[in-house]
Amino acid sequence: MRFKPRPPPNEMSEKEIYKIFKPQVSPKKMLELGVFGGSYFIDGDIREFPKEWFKKAKMSKKFDVNLNRFKIESGLTRKEWIDKGWIFKQDPLGWFQWYCRFKNGRRIPEIDIVQIKRWKAFGDRHGPAVKKNCEEGDLQCRKRQRQALLQWAYNPFF
Repeated sequence: MRFKPRPPPNEMSEKEIYKIFKPQVSPKKMLELGVFGGSYFIDGDIREFPKEWFKKAKMSKKFDVNLNRFKIESGLTRKEWIDKGWIFKQDPLGWFQWYCRFKNGRRIPEIDIVQIKRWKAFGDRHGPAVKKNCEEGDLQCRKRQRQALLQWAYNPFF
């Protein structure tokens, strides 16, 4: 009988990583609700994505906080993303571009693993913080964190 070696405790297998990635909000819905000040794809080509995603999308040629669902800035600048090593050549616009491409069926395991771990760590940290500190249904509470959750494909409406 053969046994597969187990990965180290903090390391998940590729198969396990894909199983844990369960975004709560689709790219289409994120764009409709309002993320990244409407300007995420200002430097990118959206033709690779379904046109349907952009029919009701809140888009702008420059960042407009009023296009964000919670009308608040949330997150770091693209320069800060680059400085932190969060931008990969395969997805020069960052996590959301990766998510859109992943949703469209692209798989690059070594990048997917990094991005899914980032997604999970973000949700594990920020979702419980909002739940702990806000009354249920009080969408004015922790608006910056709720906007950030939305930008990471987590449902911020609880």
